[in-house]
Amino acid sequence: MSPRMGLDLTGLLQTAAELVDEQGIDSLSLGELAKKLNIRTPSLYNHIDGLPDLRQKLALHGLHKLYDRMSEAVRDVTGDEAVRSLSYAYVNFARQHPGLYDATFRAPRSADPELQAAQRRVVEIVVDVLAAYGLKDELALHMVRGLRSLLHGFAAIEQAGGFGLPLDLDISFRLLVDTFLAGVHAK
Repeated sequence: MSPRMGLDLTGLLQTAAELVDEQGIDSLSLGELAKKLNIRTPSLYNHIDGLPDLRQKLALHGLHKLYDRMSEAVRDVTGDEAVRSLSYAYVNFARQHPGLYDATFRAPRSADPELQAAQRRVVEIVVDVLAAYGLKDELALHMVRGLRSLLHGFAAIEQAGGFGLPLDLDISFRLLVDTFLAGVHAK
């Protein structure tokens, strides 16, 4: 196996993300990653400090990608349209990148300042979108928690195959977001 020239951390993380999207975060191994990259496993240590470090960097990578999707979705829109766009961007990210999405919640070092900053950026988008409704103080925080719970709950249940009834999931999701919005307007 000849070394792959030009491999950098970004390429390594993109390949690791593909692996976890295909096989799940729990099946991630340095051996499998090296095989997919067509390099020897020790070569990975030029970019990472082992499997826990890879998982940490993958969580950051996923959070940055999720932030980018959400940020793009709310560019030039406000109010209900922004909430809907943000919501669909979030759930579609989880649908398209199930392993990477899962990785964002399973970083080995949750107290890492860089990870916390990336998590905060994702939350801040939700805060910014909901600011259009003039929610104040604790109510604003409760509504942010509510929307985040709605989005993650739907994405997690869908990923786990928990929606077994033969109903259109997109209709269910739209109704859920519309119900949330009705609650926001009632406050």
